[in-house]
Amino acid sequence: MKHYAIAIDGPAGAGKSTLAKKLAERLGALYVDTGAIYRTIGLYVKRKNVEPKDEQAVVSLLPQIEIGMTFGEDGLQHMLLNGEDVTTEIRLPEMSLYASDVSAHASVRTYLLEMQRKLARENCVIMDGRDIGTVVLPDAELKIFLTAAVEERARRRERELIRRGTPEPFEKVLAEMQQRDYNDSHRAAAPLRQAEDAVLVDTTELDFAQSEDALLRIVEERLGVKPCR
Repeated sequence: MKHYAIAIDGPAGAGKSTLAKKLAERLGALYVDTGAIYRTIGLYVKRKNVEPKDEQAVVSLLPQIEIGMTFGEDGLQHMLLNGEDVTTEIRLPEMSLYASDVSAHASVRTYLLEMQRKLARENCVIMDGRDIGTVVLPDAELKIFLTAAVEERARRRERELIRRGTPEPFEKVLAEMQQRDYNDSHRAAAPLRQAEDAVLVDTTELDFAQSEDALLRIVEERLGVKPCR
């Protein structure tokens, strides 16, 4: 096949972004972090002091937002908001719930759908998010649902925030993750769920290297490891 798409879905803190990025490096595919796109919209909403749960107010801002993505030599997907690199700012702890709230609006998801599908039409992609296998890329050649126990995911996020220099108490991280899980799985528009044909991978008891090996084995079994051409 000329191009192929691998969809990786799962709850917050499951390791989707880190593992998807590593897998893309191994396969020579384009890594697309859709969560970063919603975080970018959330950041603009926050800057405009708009309530993120107010769909009408959020939608009214969309024409003002120009989202760009660049993929640098560092392998990171850099997010541009109206030409400004906001890659670091969108990862601040408070942006998680902003992203969750704006992504719950059907009109916002529709607005971004074609952007995401265009990337898959034109590239081999590994795309991660909440509804990639169910909505964005329902015909993806491989779908993976990545998960882990919420306490383990909260511990991982706590360590990540410490590394970034923005530490938060574990109890707060856990409570916010539980709220994010509820929001993502109960929203009316494209709720988080495992696609019927997705391979379930639970990494609760796995470290990063073991998780990476597990995903590579699945790719080898389903697609064979081949560079994109």
